[in-house]
Amino acid sequence: MRGSKRTCTLVGNRLTGVISIYKKYVVRLTEEERWQLQTLVRRGRAHTRRLLYARMLLKADADGPDRWTDERIAQALEVSAATVARERRRFCEDGLGVALMPKKPGRPRRRVLDGRAEAHSIALSCSDPPEGRERWSMRLLADRMVELGHVEALSHETVRRTLKKTASSLTSSASG
Repeated sequence: MRGSKRTCTLVGNRLTGVISIYKKYVVRLTEEERWQLQTLVRRGRAHTRRLLYARMLLKADADGPDRWTDERIAQALEVSAATVARERRRFCEDGLGVALMPKKPGRPRRRVLDGRAEAHSIALSCSDPPEGRERWSMRLLADRMVELGHVEALSHETVRRTLKKTASSLTSSASG
């Protein structure tokens, strides 16, 4: 939480006679953070979700002029209460910069087929199919690529995406 006034407290909630304990993240903006969010909203020249998250945090600020509940914020901004709670948590755990990001970056995917292996799969799909077959199937191509040692493992879906990307067609009589 890097030394700012962000706090996270444990609060009890009474719902229909049952007491449940949950973590509630209380947003306490510093003057600088509040000024930054107000400037962002006032200008209105940012990604739509970034502006939405900025409005949420301003309304959720426990020390600010507005101290709205999650339900009231959700109703005013036309989002779910879970979205408001998630933004509170992101702010408390990761800070203002991450809380304003429109989307969390995903993990990078490792390429199964490099350029050379892609070329081999395309060439193989353009070659004559094995004996007893009229055309190549995706599974057959994947198995043959592994047999030939171009890759250690390969799924038929990867073969399909590769051939689709190159506009190769296995269904035509003159494939390739």
